[in-house]
Amino acid sequence: MAQAKTAKSRSKKTETSNREKIISAYKEKVLLEGHAPHTVFQFMHALKMKESDFYTYFGSFKALDRAIWSDYFRITVDTLRQDEAYMTFSSREKLLSFYFTLMEVLKNDRSFVMSTLELPSKSEITPSVLRGFREEFLDFVQEIINEGRETEEIKDRRYLSDRYKDGIWVQTMFILHFWMNDESEGFVKTDAAIEKAVNLSYELMGAGPLDKLFDFAKFLYQNRP
Repeated sequence: MAQAKTAKSRSKKTETSNREKIISAYKEKVLLEGHAPHTVFQFMHALKMKESDFYTYFGSFKALDRAIWSDYFRITVDTLRQDEAYMTFSSREKLLSFYFTLMEVLKNDRSFVMSTLELPSKSEITPSVLRGFREEFLDFVQEIINEGRETEEIKDRRYLSDRYKDGIWVQTMFILHFWMNDESEGFVKTDAAIEKAVNLSYELMGAGPLDKLFDFAKFLYQNRP
């Protein structure tokens, strides 16, 4: 039994190291040559690995790009959840922390990020490389929104509440593009943009003058002579 567990543990470590080896070599290849390898066979041959080893983890180079972006998301969330203070944060603070942490994660890979994250066409909001990242982000941010609704940081509005997460995704794309074009020292302008964007989002999602006007009009209607 002990031998079986040890063998299983070694197998998992090998899988992890092979995946990381492929990702690391791929990033280096893209950065040095300015494009993805021409074929999976050539790429894996240079690594002295079988072509089939690549397909154990990724279906194509595009799928590999998407997996790397999903890893950025998971690293960000794992970093947040390792901080005990994060669990005490308000909904707004959690979203701010996510963006600040994500920028730190991306900063470590900025050259690769810049080479893979192209601006989407006018017909789409999300670049194809971010599809997996987006799916995981929307699930994550919905949890933050739900917490905000429970604490009344966020106003529960019929027909609109279910669309909040989509609006925050548009905000995420704005932040990513702003950061890509930011040439300020330490990306301080991006930090400022994040704070302003998140504060505006919560002002719009929270109870505001329009809600008070609507409630007053509703009161007058219900109490008309």
